[in-house]
Amino acid sequence: MICVDANGIPIGIDTESANRNEVILIEPLLDKLALQNRQPKRVIYDKAADSDKLRKRLAARDIDLICPHKKSRVSPPLQDGHKLRRYRRRWIVERTIAWLHNYCRIVTRWERHDFLYESFVILGCAFTLLKRF
Repeated sequence: MICVDANGIPIGIDTESANRNEVILIEPLLDKLALQNRQPKRVIYDKAADSDKLRKRLAARDIDLICPHKKSRVSPPLQDGHKLRRYRRRWIVERTIAWLHNYCRIVTRWERHDFLYESFVILGCAFTLLKRF
C-alpha cells in the first residue's frame, strides 16, 4: 500500500500479505507516514475502503474518507456527491504506482524476505522523488 501527496510524491508505504483485507491496512499505513507531525485532512481511496466502521475510526482522527460506495451497499450513503468530486484525482495515485513499476525489482517480488522487498520499494520511492525535483 502506498500513500501519496497531492503531487503524487510517495509519503508512506506499507507492505503486507496480499490476502488481507484492505480496510484493516489503511490505518497502519497512515501511522507510517513520513510526516508524523501532520495527519492528512482527507484520504481518497477506491471502493475497497467502503466501510462505515473505517469511516468512523478515521473521523475520530479528523480524517475524511472519500471513496465511492459499493453497488451492494445496504446501509444508506454517508457522503454526498460534492465530496466525491475529489475522487477524480485518484489518477495521481495510479500514476505514482506506474512510476514505481519502472523498476523491475518492485513489479515482481523475487526476494524471499519481506524486509528486503520493502527496502527496494523505499529505494524506488526515493528514486521517484529525486526524479521529480
